[in-house]
Parts: sequence; structure tokens; C-alpha cells
Amino acid sequence: MLGATGTIGRATVKALVDRGHEVVCFLRTNAGFGVDHAPDETSRLLHGAALRFGDVTDPASVDADGFHGEKFDVLVSCLASRTGTPKDAWAIDYRAHCHALKAAKADGVEHMVLLSAICVQKPLLEFQKAKLAFEAELIASGMTYSIVRPTAFFKSLSGQVERVKRGKPFLVFGDGELTACKPISDRDLGEFIARCLDDPACRNRILPIGGPGEAITPRQQGEELFRLLGREPRFRHVPVALLDAVILALDTLGIVSQRLKDKAELARIGRYYATQSMLVLDPGTGRYDAAATPSFGSDTLFDYYRQLIRGTARAERGDHAVF
Repeated sequence: MLGATGTIGRATVKALVDRGHEVVCFLRTNAGFGVDHAPDETSRLLHGAALRFGDVTDPASVDADGFHGEKFDVLVSCLASRTGTPKDAWAIDYRAHCHALKAAKADGVEHMVLLSAICVQKPLLEFQKAKLAFEAELIASGMTYSIVRPTAFFKSLSGQVERVKRGKPFLVFGDGELTACKPISDRDLGEFIARCLDDPACRNRILPIGGPGEAITPRQQGEELFRLLGREPRFRHVPVALLDAVILALDTLGIVSQRLKDKAELARIGRYYATQSMLVLDPGTGRYDAAATPSFGSDTLFDYYRQLIRGTARAERGDHAVF
């Protein structure tokens, strides 16, 4: 398995182990879990899995250190670029996966389960194009595939819990009704990914998946958060045009600075999520369709908010934090 140290990767490892699968995780040398976990917690957090270490960007290491001449049945990948900037995206979301796919085919692996993203339906960003490019490689490879495209993650929608607890308003773009999503928890997504190994209905398919319940807008997220805190809702409306101005400025400065050029791409990513719903896109109408977005699992975002407020959960948001 690739990408096991992320929150979704860890949930997937647990689901696979619980189902009785023998799991081998290929990790970076001295792999840790960002700022939230020390490297020596690796074995505990991936309990039940065998760990191997190497460089996922090095084809020789993937083959020698990862597959190690052994026979595997399925390659599962929850691997994703950390930042989404073009260099990172094409190195990880595309090339590293191509190396792994080539090694897997040489090993005789017959099935690959890939964690992708629902936003690749409308690819305006480099990381989306990189993910789509590898999806195409996998489909054309002749290997059985299951491409999982989840909607929004709980951790991606939890960045304002602390600021609202501190008495600040909930930030929304536009009127707060520009977008909607059916968020899915790490645990439910891990269970869905693990199911793909055994369920014939998941083979040779692209699988959009969301969590339980109706689609919710950012405004609804804010209203429920205030309700859980027993406070009157307070919103601050941020115009999308402000993001456009920031992107223009960073693009201009990016001519002379790669760092600012990367920041411009991050701002574009932010704008995308501020204006595009994480739901199935109807190619005929060009509209997002909540009813056509499959649901799975039992965890809800608002239950997660309750846990964050009580301190019984914490959000590991990493490099993709916006607020």
C-alpha cells in the first residue's frame, strides 16, 4: 500500500487489516505523520501492517524495497501530493504512481485500487490534470482497477471550528450557497476503499462516493457549528473577486519568484474549492447533482463537529489547510 501515513491511508490500513488482509505499507525512509505525530508512532498507528521503507519517486526503490521480489494480489494507493503545486503534483500524483503501476504489473499484480478525487471531473488545476493523467494510464494498462473519487473530507471542512469557538465569525465566499458537498469521514472512506478489494461491482469502475445524508452548503456548516456552540450565527462574506485579485497579484510576482508562483497556484486551488461543488457533475447540463452522488457510511460532519468541540477528536489538516 502507498500513502499509508495520511489520515485516509491509516483508516484504510485499519479497514484492510480488520477484513483479514495481509497489508504491506511502503513508506518514506523515516516516515512520520507531519506535525501531529512523531515518527516513532508509525508502527502503532499502522498496527497490523508490515512496514517497508524507500523512495516512492525512485523506480528502483519501488521495485527493490517495496515489492522486494514477492507476489502481491492488489496495489492500494492513498498517495497524493502534499501541496498540489505543479512540480509536486506531477512528481507524486502522476510519475510516482506510474512507477508503482509498472512495478506492480511486472510483479503480476492483477488489481489496483486508487484514491483519486471528485474534483478531477472539472480539471482546471495542475494536480487535477496529473491525477487524471494517471487514471488514464491505469485504465489503459489492462490491470483491473477501482478508481475511488471521494467528495469533501471532514478535516477539509473543520478549519473554522477553533476560530468560531474564539468568538470570530464564520467565513463564507459569496452568500455561502455557492457550493455544496456530501462530506465523508476517513473511517467510512477507508471502509469503502477496503471493500473495493472484494466487491466485484467495484472493479473496472470510477467510483464517486460521499458520506451519508443530504448535501450541505458552507452556510449550513456555519449555522450548525454556531448551534452546537449555543451561539447566534455570525458570518463574514468574502467576495470571490478578492481571490481573483490575490491570484493576479501572485501570478504577476511569480514571474520573478517560484515561491510566489507556487502561492498563486495554491490561491487558485482555494478559489476552486470556494466556487465548485464536490458532487457528481452532470456532463450534459454542466451542473452538480447531489442526488447522483452516492452515499456511504454512517459518520456525519456535524457529529464530527461535536467531537471537535468536546475535544474527543482533533483535525489533522496538514498542508492543505486554508483557514
